[in-house]
Amino acid sequence: MGDFNLALVIVAIVVCIIVFIFNVYLLVNYQHPDDKNQAYFPKFVVVLGLSVALISILMLPADVANRQACRHAIYNGACSLTLPMKDLWIAVYIIDAVLVFFVIPFAMFYYEGDQDKSVGQRIKSALLWVITTAIVCGLLLGILYGLVGKVDFTVMHLSSTTTNFPSTWDFSSGQPCIGSGARQCSAYLASPSSEKTWTMRTTFPEYVVALATIVGSVLFAIFGGVGIACLPLGLIFSFIRRPKAVITRSQYIKEATELGKKAKELKKAADALHQEERSGSKGRKWRKNVKAVEKELLQLEEDVKLLEEMYPQGEKAETAWALTVLGYLAKLVLGILGLIVSVAWVTHIVIYLLIDPPLSPFLNEVFIKLDDIWGLLGTVAFAFFCFYLLLAVIAGAMMLGLRLVFITIHPMKWGATLMNSFLFNVALILLCSISVIQFCATAFGYYAQATAAQEIFGHTLQSLRGIKYLYKYNVFQIAFIVLAGLTFVYYAAFGWRRKKPSGRFQLSS
Repeated sequence: MGDFNLALVIVAIVVCIIVFIFNVYLLVNYQHPDDKNQAYFPKFVVVLGLSVALISILMLPADVANRQACRHAIYNGACSLTLPMKDLWIAVYIIDAVLVFFVIPFAMFYYEGDQDKSVGQRIKSALLWVITTAIVCGLLLGILYGLVGKVDFTVMHLSSTTTNFPSTWDFSSGQPCIGSGARQCSAYLASPSSEKTWTMRTTFPEYVVALATIVGSVLFAIFGGVGIACLPLGLIFSFIRRPKAVITRSQYIKEATELGKKAKELKKAADALHQEERSGSKGRKWRKNVKAVEKELLQLEEDVKLLEEMYPQGEKAETAWALTVLGYLAKLVLGILGLIVSVAWVTHIVIYLLIDPPLSPFLNEVFIKLDDIWGLLGTVAFAFFCFYLLLAVIAGAMMLGLRLVFITIHPMKWGATLMNSFLFNVALILLCSISVIQFCATAFGYYAQATAAQEIFGHTLQSLRGIKYLYKYNVFQIAFIVLAGLTFVYYAAFGWRRKKPSGRFQLSS
C-alpha cells in the first residue's frame, strides 16, 4: 500500500515537470518574433495557466488511481494514507479562477496598453481595471453565497418493525427477508411522505468552483458542441479541398498579383482604423470594422499559404510538393480517427447521460476492460478522451471566432502568436477545463465513482440551490448534442466547397 502511494506521488511529480517543460516548448515555438526577449510577465502567466489547465485534466485519472490505492485495503484508515485529492482539487480550481478573472486580465491590459505610456502608467491602468473587476466579482460572490450558497439533499427516513430473534436463519424464496410476506428485517418499504430535504451550507471555495463551472459550462456547451464536429470534419474536408496539382508560373503570377492588391487594401484599412483609435472614436462601428479586417487578414494568409503549396519554388520544389501531399494525407487519417472519437463521445452522451435509465455504461466498460488488460491502459484512454474534449473546445472557439462579431479572433500560429492571443486562449482553456472535468466526472461516473472529483462535481454541484436544475434537466448536454448536430449538417452542406478569394474589401461606413 505504501509503495503504491509513493509511486503515485513520484509519477505525479514527474508528470508536472514534463507538463511544465512541454508548455515552455510551446511558448518558445509559438511566440511572435516581436515578443522575443520581452513581455516576461505575460509569458510566465501563459506557462503557469497552461500548466494548471493540463494538470487539472490529468488530476481526474490520478483521482481514479488514488481511489484504487486503498480499494483492497485490509485495515481501517488505509485511505488516509493516499493523496488528499479533495484539497488538491479545491486548490487547483481556486488558482484557476484567480488566473482567469484577475491575473490574465491584468496581463492582457498591461500588454495591450498604449506603448507611448510609461511602464508605471500601464501597470496603473491595468490595476485599475483588475481592482474594479475584483470588487464587482467579490460583491457578487458574497451576495450570492449569502443568499443561495446552500445545497439541498433529498433524504428518505427509513424504519422497520422489530421481530423476535429467530432460532435459525432460514431464508428462502418462500420466506424472504424483504418483500411480500417478509419479516421486515430491513427498512425496505417506505412511504413517499418519508422523503425530506436536508439543507446545509457549502464551503465558500466549493461555491466559487461551482459558479466558475457554470460559466465554463456555457462556453463548453457552445464551443465544445461545435468543436466536437468541426475538429475532425475540418481535417477531412481540408483533404477534400486540397490542391490536386501544381499550377503554372503564369497562373501563380496572376494570383500573387491579386493577393498583393488585397494586401495593400487591408494595410490602408488597418491604418485608417489605427488613426480612429488614436482619435478616441472606438465605437461599435470601429469594433465591427476591426473584426472585418482581422477576418480578411486571416483569409489572406490562408490564400497565400495555399498559393505557395500549389506552386512550390526553389531547388527542393518536388520535395516540398511531396511533403504537402503527405501532410494532407495525415490530415485525412487524423480526421477519420477524430471522427471515430467524436461519434463515440456523442453516442456515450446520448445512451448514458440523456436516457434515464442509461442503456449502457459504454465507454465506462471500455476503460474498465482496458484496466484489466494493463493497469494504466484504461487511465490513459480516459485521459485521452478528456483531452479530446478540450481540443474540441479550442477548435469550436476558432471556428465561431471567424463568424461571430462579438467573439474576438485570437488564432494560434507556429512562430507568429502574440502574447494577447496566447493569454486569451489560455483563459479560455482554463475556464473550460473546469467544465471538461465536471463533464467527464459525470459522463464517466461509473468508472470514476467514489472519487473526490465526484464528491465535488457530482454531489455538491448538482445539489446546489438555484444551479441543480441545469444539471437535473441536462441543459448543457442537450445544448452540446444539438450544436454538434447543427455543425455536422453545416459541414455536410458547405464543408466540401473550396474557399474562393474574397473580392474588393471595404470598411462599413
